Amino acid sequence: MMRKALSFALVGVVNTAVDASVFFVALAALKSAGPSVRAFEAASGLCGCGGADDLMLIAANLMGWVVGVTGSYVLNSTFTFAEESGRTLRLRDYGAFAASGVLGAVANTTTLVMVAQVMPVWFAKACAILVSFVVNFTMSHFVVFRPRRGRPDAEPGNASQ
Repeated sequence: MMRKALSFALVGVVNTAVDASVFFVALAALKSAGPSVRAFEAASGLCGCGGADDLMLIAANLMGWVVGVTGSYVLNSTFTFAEESGRTLRLRDYGAFAASGVLGAVANTTTLVMVAQVMPVWFAKACAILVSFVVNFTMSHFVVFRPRRGRPDAEPGNASQ
């Protein structure tokens, strides 16, 4: 279990960097393209849900998250949970993995806001990262990459689990 947790953490570090890189590149691209800026200005006027800059931040963040969660699924299927996944990528498992990532993002944000009420923001962010790691690893281990029924290594009491 510790080897899996370490592998999961290393994949998370790589995908955090990927997510941030995609975010900053996407944001720069959105802000530098005139048609994009006009489209976001029009959308913000229609929805009344913030300014164009806010909507561009959200769009860029979503792009980074989708690329990051996709890379994370591929790497975790291939390395961290190779035994459970058979190193096979499945759309259903990807959907469950992405959905579990949303739960981690919610846990991260909730922790950040709550802890920041009584502690410095840097400490709150560290707590939020830890909480989302635990949530994402737990969801991946027990929901997304659980042993498949019908496989010999999925039988109760099998030492390879």
